[in-house]
Amino acid sequence: MFCKQRPAAHDRYHLEDHALIKSHIILPRVLTAFEWDIALINATLKTPGPYVDVIAEAQRKVTADIYEIRKQFRTRGIKVYEEVTDKDGVTARYKCRGYESEMWIRWTMMAADASVVMRKYLGVSTEIFESKELNRSLFHLEQ
Repeated sequence: MFCKQRPAAHDRYHLEDHALIKSHIILPRVLTAFEWDIALINATLKTPGPYVDVIAEAQRKVTADIYEIRKQFRTRGIKVYEEVTDKDGVTARYKCRGYESEMWIRWTMMAADASVVMRKYLGVSTEIFESKELNRSLFHLEQ
């Protein structure tokens, strides 16, 4: 008889750390996108108020989650000490409980993930966009 083994605690913590770092990279860019969208909506629509209100509420939620991620960083001993952007993507260098590592996200992947995340914060269904991998690795924080 075969039994499914649970992942070791350190593997689970590694996945959670990875998700937090990925969120730390993507969420500020989502906030920026929301800011640009508000400016565009204000400049082009005759009645921007309702749309701006929805986006502003999403911004509030993103900001709260960024705060929670920073708290988790302190609790888990994670520090992102450098982010480098280039034509291909973003590289974040970080320390996690004494170990140094880096995470690289391509712009194409960033755009796809950010699009799903923006929909979640706006309260739009993301079912058709999500993969199991995205669900496991990104934004495990409750909204």
